[in-house]
Parts: sequence; C-alpha cells; structure tokens
Amino acid sequence: MRPVLILFAKAPIPGRVKTRLARTIGPELAAKLHSAFVEDTLQKTLSLAAKTGIDIELHTDAETDAWSSIRVTRRLQVSGDLGCRMYYVLDNALKEGRPQAMIIGSDSPTLPTSHLLNLLQLPEDVALGPTEDGGYYAIACRRTNSEMFRSVNWSTEQALEDTETACRRSGLTTGCGPPWFDVDEYEDLRRMFGQPRLPPATEALRDLLGSGIGDMIP
Repeated sequence: MRPVLILFAKAPIPGRVKTRLARTIGPELAAKLHSAFVEDTLQKTLSLAAKTGIDIELHTDAETDAWSSIRVTRRLQVSGDLGCRMYYVLDNALKEGRPQAMIIGSDSPTLPTSHLLNLLQLPEDVALGPTEDGGYYAIACRRTNSEMFRSVNWSTEQALEDTETACRRSGLTTGCGPPWFDVDEYEDLRRMFGQPRLPPATEALRDLLGSGIGDMIP
C-alpha cells in the first residue's frame, strides 16, 4: 500500500471556524477564508500526490458539501479531542498496511510542498512540522503508540513540545522538519496578505474583497 496524507478540516460554518480571526474580521469572512485555505491545501496535496504517488483523504468534523468539486476520498472524523482523533486515523492507516500516514491542517495555506516532502523523507517514527506559534502544521508517522498525545496542551505554544515529549516517553523517535507560520490571528493575516503571490483560492478571495482586505496589508 501507499502512504496516505490526510487533511483535517472543519466544516466552514460561520462562528465555528477561525474564531480568533472572527473577532476582528467577523465570522462570515473568517469562514470564507477557512474555506479558501482548505481548498488551496487540498490542491497542494493533490499536486504532491501526482509527483509522489501518495493517497489523499479529506477528513471533516461534520457532514458538509464544501469542496465537493474536488475529487478526493472523504471521511468523517471520530469524536474526542484532537489527540484522540489524530491517533485513531494514524493508527488505523498504519494497521491497514500503509508504510506512513500524515495529517496536515489547513491553517498554513502558503506552506511550501517541499516542507511536506521533507517530513515524508525523515526516518524517525514521528516527524513534526513546527509552526512559529509553538504548534505544528503536520505530523507524519511510521509508528504510533496510544500514549503519543497524552497530556498535550492543544492550541497553545506548548503543543509541539508536549507532543515530542509524549512521543518519546511512549518509545517513539521524533524529528522536525522546517518551520512555517499558521494564519490564526489578525497579524498572521496581515503577514500572509503582504506576500506578493498567494495560492489561487486565497488570492481570488483577496481580489473579491478588494479594499476590505487591502486595508489589512502592511
């Protein structure tokens, strides 16, 4: 079997996605941005799949017809906190016979595909893609352990360090790829829109919103 890359994404429901951004730009715009981020991340992973032969899946937290124009295997996430949901998916994929399983989030739409390739090439049991805020944009596993996410403080600056500690405590080796940044806060959005080129869906949204987004550019 081939390795699998799984995109974890929330259904783009206003008020339930990008809540920190929604405090400054409003829930409707935040949901549109989230939808664009997921679309661009899906297209990025499909491009990677065409080059490497890995399989791609989209796992959402609720039933949604969003991104239905993109042909990809879709599944619903199980219940539980993020650690429970990630362990279930990673462990099942490896038990099915896949040599490697990766989960990627949708908060880094400008993430280079080379960063994902780097994680897939690392030899450690668990490879993590660090974000500048202390979390991680992706996790790739060759082995799992039921304790690998124990006591991780999610959505904090300790998430990456906690995950590394839990993995090593459970007997797994860990490695880190190159860092990147998430778009969670208003300043992150300003930083992203200050870049000269963006992925297509995010770029189209910037063009559509015109001066409203332009005011955010440094």
